Amino acid sequence: MDKVKQVIQSISGTVWGWPELMPLMVIILLGTGIYVTFRLRFIQLFRIRHAFRVIRGTYDNVKDEGDINHFQALSAALSATVGIGNIAGVATAIHYGGPGALFWMWVTAVFGMALKYSEATLALNFRTINPDGSASGGPMYYIERGLGKKWKPMAVAFACLAMVSSMGTGNSIQAFTCSDQILSEFQQALPDGNWLVNTVNFLGIPVEPVRIFTGVILAVLVGLVILGGIRRIGKVAARLAPFMALIYVLSALFILILNYHLILPTFGKILTQAFHPRAELVGFAGGGFLLFLNTMIWGVKRGLFSNEAGQGSAPIAHAAAKTKEPAREGAVAMIGPLVDTLIICTLTGLTIVITHSHEAIVDGARLNGSPLTAHAFRTGLSPVFPWGDKIITVAVFLFAISTAISWSYYGDRSAEYVFGHRAIRPYKIIFVLFHFTGAIVSLEIVWGFGDIALGLMAVPNLIALIALTPYVINRTKDYFARQQQWDNV
Repeated sequence: MDKVKQVIQSISGTVWGWPELMPLMVIILLGTGIYVTFRLRFIQLFRIRHAFRVIRGTYDNVKDEGDINHFQALSAALSATVGIGNIAGVATAIHYGGPGALFWMWVTAVFGMALKYSEATLALNFRTINPDGSASGGPMYYIERGLGKKWKPMAVAFACLAMVSSMGTGNSIQAFTCSDQILSEFQQALPDGNWLVNTVNFLGIPVEPVRIFTGVILAVLVGLVILGGIRRIGKVAARLAPFMALIYVLSALFILILNYHLILPTFGKILTQAFHPRAELVGFAGGGFLLFLNTMIWGVKRGLFSNEAGQGSAPIAHAAAKTKEPAREGAVAMIGPLVDTLIICTLTGLTIVITHSHEAIVDGARLNGSPLTAHAFRTGLSPVFPWGDKIITVAVFLFAISTAISWSYYGDRSAEYVFGHRAIRPYKIIFVLFHFTGAIVSLEIVWGFGDIALGLMAVPNLIALIALTPYVINRTKDYFARQQQWDNV
């Protein structure tokens, strides 16, 4: 397993660029976001009002083709992003990049809103309606149908990478974080030496029995739900995502209220350390510029993991929306990074930094992942509530399931595109097996694998977004010209 860890970390470093190298993935991602933002004239700032009108159902028409309404499409997309990235993703960004990494997550989100708009607009326009009435869409479709048949190899490459990413980003990482958090709970509750938390050798993998049991339970639950298809996924997501997010947000807000006098100084610390990180808090040795690159890379990586802007996953869900107007669903999609990163991730980051949990030493080491966020919630709520970490445990469990459910849909749409409808069931079986595997392997392997797939998956999508930006501009101008009578923006 150590050899596997080394290989995965090496490949991840090549994809994203270690601080000693030029961070090409960061440049490509942010560069594309900046380009699209300027070409669309900062649509993420000037069309927010219209986006919320669409989400409220102002323009819903049940006769339109598609599987789910605008709210359900956004909920399905958010259920794949609001979750582990907000809990463990922010924590790992701060652990490895310091508080300043949160600033680069914000930057990724702001420009990511324009990317999400473009992705969903293209996905709706180039989607296909299947014989059974269901919709299939996403980057593989707008690459092939928007750029032309000669680009189909890149569309196939994207779909294959999406399947790989679904096994890591939306699956194994979710299961690992949940099993890691539950293990932490059992370690606190059980005496030292209890067999449930003692490491055993399972199929050549050193793992605690409680993580094995957690993996089995999670895999069974996910396996049962994903058999329902996108309509059931939309219903489950529409019910779970707002409920989960509300509990988490209210808890974090309460901690900030209790420490209101530290909020502005914490923002100052984040902004300062975005450009001048403290070496002792980032786990990286190097000069000032290398420290800065390290912080930026971790912020952008976890920002992308959090909101998936530019990666190409969310448009697969938005392509199923009931609407005839591509730009309308594009407006809905750009709300994702706003909710996910600019609001929820910010609350997590502020809670961690305000409580100084990122500096805490437990059992001789700094905390990482969901245990770090749990420590922050336990510390922050301790004046009034001694079990703040239990909120994280429940949230991680629910988030892990809902995210895996949504990502299974992304993956099976990709499998169908490459191999046809017959590939969906085998894909789902493999997906469930990966969910169990993720629960029992190490943090470095799971997150490293997820980062590799995340970066590689984004490349063909970003190329397509740049090439098809003129098309998005034309559709945007046409749509908002016709909508002006309702939206005086």
